[in-house]
Amino acid sequence: MVAAIKLLILSLKLHKMIKVLRIINRFNIGGPTYNATFLTRYLSEDFETLLVGGLPEEGEADSLYITEQYGVHPTLIPEMKRTPNLKSDYQAYKKLKQIIEEFQPQIVHTHAAKAGALGRMAAKSCGVPIILHTFHGHVFHDYFGAIKTFAFKTIEQQLAQRSTGIIAISDLQKNELSELYHICPKEKIQVIPLGFDLTRFYENREENRKKTREKYHLNDETVAIAIIGRLAPIKNHAFFLDVVERVLKSEGAKNLRFFIVGDGESKEEIETRVEQINAHYPENPIVMTSWIRDIPAFNPAMDIICLTSKNEGTPVSLIEAQASGVPVVSTNVGGVKDILLEGETGFVVENKEEFTKKVLFLVRNKNIREKMSQNGWSFVKDKFHYTRLVANTENYYRELLKMKGLL
Repeated sequence: MVAAIKLLILSLKLHKMIKVLRIINRFNIGGPTYNATFLTRYLSEDFETLLVGGLPEEGEADSLYITEQYGVHPTLIPEMKRTPNLKSDYQAYKKLKQIIEEFQPQIVHTHAAKAGALGRMAAKSCGVPIILHTFHGHVFHDYFGAIKTFAFKTIEQQLAQRSTGIIAISDLQKNELSELYHICPKEKIQVIPLGFDLTRFYENREENRKKTREKYHLNDETVAIAIIGRLAPIKNHAFFLDVVERVLKSEGAKNLRFFIVGDGESKEEIETRVEQINAHYPENPIVMTSWIRDIPAFNPAMDIICLTSKNEGTPVSLIEAQASGVPVVSTNVGGVKDILLEGETGFVVENKEEFTKKVLFLVRNKNIREKMSQNGWSFVKDKFHYTRLVANTENYYRELLKMKGLL
């Protein structure tokens, strides 16, 4: 009888609903929105998750259609803005504290810098037992000057002390956080790569390629080259346009079309440069599309997808490109080397000269592009699928819950 009661109590304890409050910077297009959406939607029934976050900045595309697509209805905090502001930050902090006090989560899991700062401070103030933060990238180089960078690094070190654990999205990022920037000891960092709904990019590729190429008047011989992302200095579109000019100056460069997908603060200067290049090479124009929501339909129409960022976490555009069967060429930043197979699904390069050579190599070798196309899906389909992301995260939650005596 006693044994049966103990077993019943244990069973009830094991099936107790664990509440997770997930806080994201803002709902703009990018890896964090997908990551937060999948973790909110697909954790097992043992977990109840509430997703909250801010709105996109001016020039950024609203990504709430992504949460709606997967049946997730987040709570919006308009005061949580990207740019530091004492008044709005304090208002957001108070709202987060109120949500925590009402929801009573066992876990607060924050994503990206602003959410990480306000969310972790609010969670600590409210006595939440498990406080986690995912670094989707960081601002410790190429974003700000030395003084501002030092200030942000110091803040993150202090916040890490208030955290039960830190999640990095690549081994490289873990090493940077622990060894290079000394945010916290490596033992406190768990590596969980991002995950995505990649099947949408693989299915109907031929049909999507045909429709999109017809839309942009691309014939079978035209090689289409794209860069996808926010138009901001950190994405370094000037580098991409320098490469475009070098490619166009090369012998035999013809039947090329270039696409810049995205919008943002650097739009005007990029447009000016594009107009200048198009005036010199009207037969191989650059097209600026602004944001495209249906990237799974757009990607297969491309033959090469580029990334020229100065700093990255895990670039979503390169993972989606490979899932779409498109070879990639990227600068060597962030976790790029962890998300492609060098020479098999794409190339990682160090400078403009090498970048130009790799683009030209792919332009001139259709058979290599086709081989890389076949390799892309095979490489990313399991490694970067959301089911793996959810399983890894849930296992980490359970490990910490047990450590705290909550499971």
